[in-house]
Amino acid sequence: MVLGFSTDVLVLIAIVVFFAGAVTGVTGFGYALIGTVGSAAVLEPQQAVVLMIIPVFVSNIPLVRELSREQLRTCGRRFTPFIVAAAVGTVVGMAILQWIPTALLTLALGVFTVGYVVFTQDAVPIPGKGYVTSNAFEQYPNAQIGIGFGSGLIFGASNVGVSMVAYLDSLDLRRSIFVGVLALIFLGISSIRVGAAWLLDLYGSGALVWLSVGVALVGLVGVASGQRIRHLLPERYVDGFVLVLLVVIGIRLIATGIGV
Repeated sequence: MVLGFSTDVLVLIAIVVFFAGAVTGVTGFGYALIGTVGSAAVLEPQQAVVLMIIPVFVSNIPLVRELSREQLRTCGRRFTPFIVAAAVGTVVGMAILQWIPTALLTLALGVFTVGYVVFTQDAVPIPGKGYVTSNAFEQYPNAQIGIGFGSGLIFGASNVGVSMVAYLDSLDLRRSIFVGVLALIFLGISSIRVGAAWLLDLYGSGALVWLSVGVALVGLVGVASGQRIRHLLPERYVDGFVLVLLVVIGIRLIATGIGV
């Protein structure tokens, strides 16, 4: 036993987080979702959500560096309302996390995961997806605030940031800019989450925070590995593999949540 967790559990979590980091290094997203739903297979869902707070924060630091100083300033100004609103929503989501029943949170994680896959895939047309993934939201000044708060609320309670990814995807950014901007948003939000988790006593006795720090280092190695092979792998194959994996995990979480 280490930090109150068995060796088997620690090894499985390390593998999950490394894989999540590698996927993020390649695609720019998926770290929090894959790490959370994968860890939820061996931890309580609340613990899995809290576990990934520090790793998500740390993993986005190298990805933000892909933006030049000018791009960083421009994107910072452009997405400030979104980041601020998402940060507020995230804190609210974290505050209610400890009050959400375990079975309900497990079911929600599964539903969000499968929903993410359904929205992301291109094989079957989804009604309304064209509007969401268009740049129509840019026409409304308050859109960033509303989408940001709602996205933050879900992200704070579940680590699922599908709406953030969908919003940025609607802006038709270049892959490198998309990865950097998404990392910038997650970095800003996650920096607040680390402090909020401590103030809300979500780490409990402290063992979980040390485990979180440890897997954050593993995740960094995964991100670096993904960055190195990003240009060697066909994006559609990587995305397809990740989506299939998430469907399997999501269905398992739904089954667990409903007691099947």
